[in-house]
Parts: sequence; structure tokens; C-alpha cells
Amino acid sequence: MNTILITGTSSGYGLETARHFHRQGWKVIAAMRRPQPELLPADDRIRVLPIDVTDSDSIAAGLHAAGPIDVLVNNAGIGMVGAFEASPLNHVRKLFETNTIGTMAMVQAALAGMRENGGGTIINVTSSVTLAPSPFAAAYTATKMAIEGFSGSLAEELRGFNIRVKLVEPGYAPTTRFTANTELPIADLIPPAYAEVAGPIFAAFAKPAMTTSESDVAEAIWRAATDGTEQLRYPAGPDAVALWEAGR
Repeated sequence: MNTILITGTSSGYGLETARHFHRQGWKVIAAMRRPQPELLPADDRIRVLPIDVTDSDSIAAGLHAAGPIDVLVNNAGIGMVGAFEASPLNHVRKLFETNTIGTMAMVQAALAGMRENGGGTIINVTSSVTLAPSPFAAAYTATKMAIEGFSGSLAEELRGFNIRVKLVEPGYAPTTRFTANTELPIADLIPPAYAEVAGPIFAAFAKPAMTTSESDVAEAIWRAATDGTEQLRYPAGPDAVALWEAGR
């Protein structure tokens, strides 16, 4: 039986991905900062573990408790939307600690076990902001672009160990908790000088032509985990696919 460990499973993409892999018969290690086992079916193929990706001791303890894994999905992250001029640098650092360094820390901690077990797959969840410029998301985009570059390089580094590295790039998903996870109200990050520029952009976001669902992302992660190819990028959701195709 294959085993997958997914970070950030308390909501959104991570929660739906845990449910999807469980339905497919996999053993699922659902990692959350604050475990909520009631979110997932009570089953011996599901285990909820506390992992804070910004805490090295928490990562080490979580991976030790999980045991051997075939697939690691780095989904945990936080967002920030607003003018960069008004974005507190202490929060920008927090974004990088979670979205970028947290992902790298999970990968580094998992690699020895995968290598010793003869292989595995690492799937890093980024965003469609890496596919086209996204105004008022500069800092968030930077954290995800860093993971894109990291993943591409790492894929080549690990090829000889039968460890695949994949990127899943979700589009805009208004049903997730992205804005709730920003911690800083968007209104506080749009100074009056930016209001005229920001207005039409946020109005367009309020009525998007296409959006991404949690199931779109879970299905893309499933393809990345099971297709057996060396493909690096998997846009997830119709809007992300459209951006990806436009940039080819």
C-alpha cells in the first residue's frame, strides 16, 4: 500500500487531497499544525499528525512518527495580498519562512528516507501567480517562484535516486481560506495612492471568468503522484491551464 504525507490538511487543497488519496486506497498521513482528526474519516488508513513546517523539531518528530512515505506533498502555506509598498517586511519574512523555507525543510528532512527506500515523489504546491504576473501579490509570488526554481533544480539533482520532483500550480480558488490565511486585512495593504489602480483589479477578481476548485488541485496532485513520468509542472484548474497554455 502506498503512503502519502500531505502538509496543510486542515482545509482547502490539502484536506481535499487527503480525502482523494484515501478514496483511492492509499494510506494518508494528514499533517496539520493543530490536529483536527474529525475532518477526515475515522479509518486505519488515515493518520493525523501535528507538523509545523516552520519548526525543525516538529518536522523531525512528524516524519519519524509517519515512517516510510512514498509521496510528500508540500501544501502548507499562507498568503498576502496588497501593495508591496505597504507590506510589513516582518510579515514578508513570515511568508518566506512558511511557503519557501518550510517547503525546503520538509523536503530536506524526507530525502534520506526516500533515498534509502529506493525512491519516491515530492510534490510542491505553488500557484498560478508563477505563470503570469499578478499585481498586488508580489511578495507571495516571490515565495512561490523560489519554490519553482528550487524544484526544477532539485528534480535534476535527485533523478539518479529515483526520486521525482513535481510542481502543482493551482489557479484562483475563491472557496479556499487563502484570504483568511493572510492574517493582514487586504484593505490595510491598499494605501489611498493605490486605490485607483487596485479598484479594477479587485473588481475583476470578484467576478472571475474561470476559477479553480479544491478537487481540481487534488486531481492534479493525483496525476503528479501516479503518472510515472518526469513531467515537472501540472497547472491545476481551468484558469491555471489557460495561463500555462498562453505562456507556452
